[in-house]
Amino acid sequence: MSAESMSGLEMMKAMVEGKIPPASIAETIPMKGIRAEYGLVVFEATADDRHINPLGGVHGGFAATVMDSVTGCAVHTVLEPGVGYGTIDLNVKFLKAVPKNKTLRAEGKVINFSKFLGISEGVLSDENGTIYAHATATCMIFR
Repeated sequence: MSAESMSGLEMMKAMVEGKIPPASIAETIPMKGIRAEYGLVVFEATADDRHINPLGGVHGGFAATVMDSVTGCAVHTVLEPGVGYGTIDLNVKFLKAVPKNKTLRAEGKVINFSKFLGISEGVLSDENGTIYAHATATCMIFR
């Protein structure tokens, strides 16, 4: 089955199962899909030395990119084959400094879906439930 003939959920599940490679952004911002369901994705993400800002902390762009990825991919899971999307609005709240070299869990879920828009939210947290970032996103659906 080609990527063009897959639904968004089929594509995300194939990525999680290692049947197709992840997007190349997962090399720049180390992310790995670990779960994909209709309207929901879960990734693991780990900041490292490549993501440090001039003050020595993890750059906010790390969490923002992870949040953009999980909110967008959650919307992707509800799309039929041949339908695309693009983020048109991303609002990220940074709640706590992201630690370096610690694997975090990023979860994205669809909270509203219509013919032309997908609205989703994301949370970046650790194994204890500490939340580092929260996001909402609006995605335009391209039919």
